[in-house]
Amino acid sequence: MLLAVDIGNSNISIGVFDSKRLITDWRLSTDRNKTCDEYGLMIRQLFAMDGIQLSSVTHSAVSSVVPPITPTWEKALRKYVKCDVLIIGTGVKTGMELRYENPRDVGADRIVGAVAAYEKYGGPCIIVDFGTATTFDAVSASGQYLGGAIAPGIGISLEALFQRAAKLPRIEIISPRQVIGRNTVAAMQSGIVYGFAGQVDYIVTKMKAELGQSSHVIATGGLANLIAAETPCIDKVDQLLVLDGIRIVWERNQQPPRKSTTDQ
Repeated sequence: MLLAVDIGNSNISIGVFDSKRLITDWRLSTDRNKTCDEYGLMIRQLFAMDGIQLSSVTHSAVSSVVPPITPTWEKALRKYVKCDVLIIGTGVKTGMELRYENPRDVGADRIVGAVAAYEKYGGPCIIVDFGTATTFDAVSASGQYLGGAIAPGIGISLEALFQRAAKLPRIEIISPRQVIGRNTVAAMQSGIVYGFAGQVDYIVTKMKAELGQSSHVIATGGLANLIAAETPCIDKVDQLLVLDGIRIVWERNQQPPRKSTTDQ
């Protein structure tokens, strides 16, 4: 089995794959202060809770955009899961040509998301990831990663309103009943939800024009369903996109078995 780990700035997503089938997945808060042993014990507890034998995991792969805790997770996986670990980064085969000016600048999560989107839905395609930042990534018809756009995420935007505007409260992010809010909370919910839906509409429309072909638009991330419900430009919400991408990249980095002399 493969243990796939996606380390984001706000959350860590973990998935267990049996071949190409996702058996279970979990979502944790990213804590930069946790030690190797604390993460290791959390892994053990999650497996025990779902009744999965930790010893059945033979490989793991990690996509991380938080460099300070990447070594902590690698050590935890080696110590507690006792498996080999693939850290997705420079030198790892993705099977996708990166047309970025400096490929090292592209976050691993954006790359694996693009790999999975092209593998699952074909190209050209646009991936919208609602994470700590909202990212837009474009993949050509021939499977080249072309680049994209990065905007502040929904959570960051709400926190900025709360921190910088003395009379605005922290609010729950839910779909508003109407655009014209009749109170402060409703007005903030309207501005956030419809504002981000409008951002997605505009950026995706501009990207489609630059790609010059009909493009499939895939959304992922914690709030993807909320925004997708308010815009017709998103074709598919795929919450497992990045975990699938980690699995696909791991598969592409496995050495094919050597033929024995009897096979020749």
